[in-house]
Amino acid sequence: METVLALLSGVLTACAVWLMLSGNLLRFLFGLLLLSNGVNLAIFAAGRLTEGAPPLLGSGGTLPGHEMANSLPQALLLTAIVIGFGLFAFALGLTIRAYRAFGHLNVDRMRLAEPEDDK
Repeated sequence: METVLALLSGVLTACAVWLMLSGNLLRFLFGLLLLSNGVNLAIFAAGRLTEGAPPLLGSGGTLPGHEMANSLPQALLLTAIVIGFGLFAFALGLTIRAYRAFGHLNVDRMRLAEPEDDK
């Protein structure tokens, strides 16, 4: 199962890099979202997917058996998902603002502060 998740994480990262290099701001945004999901999946796969008891105390404060799930990757993933969603919402707002200002989403043509070459 960990091998499948590692391969899926690699595919998501490769697709993200391809989208981010396309030159379109909206494709870059979707690539950023895919990259975030690929990294989250890699962290999840690194947490060793083993079946075990949840990392909670039992009745009377006793620890569960020797097989216990690792809660650190779960906490890191939850934090990364929230931060990734916030970053995506902020970048989407910037993308909408750029589209309203320029009328297109082509990154190569967005040269508001740069002087145009007179050739």
